[in-house]
Parts: sequence; structure tokens; C-alpha cells
Amino acid sequence: MQAPPSAGPLAGLRVIEMAGIGPCPLAGMLLADHGADVLVIERPGGQVLDTGVGLDRGKRRTCLDLKTAGGLAEARALIEGADALIEGFRPGVMERLGLGPEVFQASHPRLVYGRVTGWGQTGPLAQAAGHDINYVAVTGVLSAATRAGVAPSIPATLIGDMGGGAMFLAFGLMAALWEAQRSGRGQVVDAAMVDGVSLLSSLLHSLHAAGRWSDKPEQNFFLHSSPFYDCFECADGRFVSIGALEPQFYAELLQRLGLDDVDPAAQQDRSQWPALRERVAARIREKSRDEWSAQLEGSNVCFAPVLTLTEAPLHPHALARGSFTQTEGGHWQPAAAPRFSRSR
Repeated sequence: MQAPPSAGPLAGLRVIEMAGIGPCPLAGMLLADHGADVLVIERPGGQVLDTGVGLDRGKRRTCLDLKTAGGLAEARALIEGADALIEGFRPGVMERLGLGPEVFQASHPRLVYGRVTGWGQTGPLAQAAGHDINYVAVTGVLSAATRAGVAPSIPATLIGDMGGGAMFLAFGLMAALWEAQRSGRGQVVDAAMVDGVSLLSSLLHSLHAAGRWSDKPEQNFFLHSSPFYDCFECADGRFVSIGALEPQFYAELLQRLGLDDVDPAAQQDRSQWPALRERVAARIREKSRDEWSAQLEGSNVCFAPVLTLTEAPLHPHALARGSFTQTEGGHWQPAAAPRFSRSR
């Protein structure tokens, strides 16, 4: 895939990406989306998990047999001509290939070497196998995605792999590149998903320390117990989300649902939650999802329909912002983010 010319804010940045799955390809796409020249080095045989081309946008690719002297030499030359390298293998794999960071200390001292793994480069679990669900579990964050009597559940890959991994790899890479401009020296970026997810949960830890977060779902409005913060089923079997946290938003929710006999000042009275939640759920079941969208979307109720992956690109807000783009084959994919006032 030939990368198109770019005038993005990272134009001129050269990055080598070692082909893999999960967070490393997304981090590479983020860089490419913003103008970096990202070259992916593939090895013969392809990937174990076929994730399609959705994370290849804007990248160039080359296939090298790193088990041969010629392929290894070409890979080293490509890395020495780049500003940064990113890889997502278990600790030690790049060293065994002969492409570890120490190889380039003398020949390319400014190289920033980005590494993303689940458990990190060090620690007792560094060599253990794992996946997104495991990294999120050990940070305590998975326990914050549950309801009373129900096993925790999270959206696939988003929190550990992409949030805790790809985003912190990209951020760490840019921080190290900025520092290298002043010091003239590169360094290794150790982006562990467990570290990233832990940091993403800073607000939860802050609320917990302040006594405002309960680990018991029935006492925590975030954990599907309250009548004002949850997803509710509609008459057509589809769902809507409501997040009326603030008192004024809660009052509007009650008004728009016709629950005029409920005192909005008693919002935090947990003893009233079970019965009132049933009333809210029953009211929502009276209409279809789209009927509720027509009535509540854009209001201060803090409302949004729960859309499928098929529906999301066609939502009016997504269309107006260009949040998704269509490939030549007509498939939707998320557009580059964030937006810049000058750099495109």
C-alpha cells in the first residue's frame, strides 16, 4: 500500500512498524493518519489472526525474511534510516531476531524504540501470555464494569489493547521524540497495557479514595443500579443510554418521562433506586429506540441511542463531523482523530 503525500503535523517523521496484531498497528495508523511515513516490516507467512486491512491506512509495507542475513541487514538499514521503531512482541523477541535496541545504540543513538506489551518489559508476568481481558482484570478496572450478581463485561480490545496500549505507545513515542530533539539521544519506550489501563483509571481511584466510589454495584450509580445512569431496553428490543448525573439533568429526565410525582431532590437516596429504576425501565419500554431518539436526543437528559457498528457511521452527528470515511470498497472505517485547525 503506497502512502499518500501528507501535510499532517507529523509530516517528515519516519517510523518502522514491526508487523503484528493489536495495539502496535493502531499506534502506527495514528502516526500515519497525522502525516508520519510508516513502513511496516512483515515476515513471510502472514499473521496468526487475520484482522484485515483496517489498521493499514496510510502505511507502506515490505516483506523481509529476518532469518536470512540479507533480510536482517535490510531491516537494520531501514531502522537506521528511521526516527522511531514500534513493536508489540513479547520481551526478548526482537533481541533474538538481532534487532533489539542495543544493536542501534552506536549506529543510531537518536532512535526512539517503542515497545508495547500487555505486562511490560519487566516484572514476574513479563513473559506470560495474556489478552485484553486479563490486563484490564488485574488493574481493578474490570471490576468497575459489572452489575450486582452479573459477571464483569467490557467491549472487546478497546480498554486494554487500544486504550492502555496503543494510545500510550503513541504518546510515549512522541514524548521521547520531543526529548531526543534536545538531548540528541533516543530511548526505549516501555508501554505496558497494565500501566496504561491503571493510569486511565485515575479518576476511579480518586473517587474511591474520597469515599465516592463503592465497589458494591447496588450502591454505585455507575454500576447499573440507579434510575438515571444506565442503558434501558425499548419496545423494539433495542436500547438507549441515559446519563443524567447532574441534578438539573435528572430533573429534566423526570419531567420528560412524565414522572412528575418523583422528587428530583432525592436523586441520591439509594433506598428509592430499585423501585424508581423499574418505573423508568417500564416507561422506556413503551416506545421504540428511534421514537425515544426523536424525543430526547439533543436534550439535557444526556441521552444517546445504543447503535450497532453498522448504524454508527450513518448517525447524523457522525455524518456531519465526518467521523467515519468510506473505503473504495464501500466499507466504513473511523476517520483520523483528533482534528487540527491547520494541519490536515
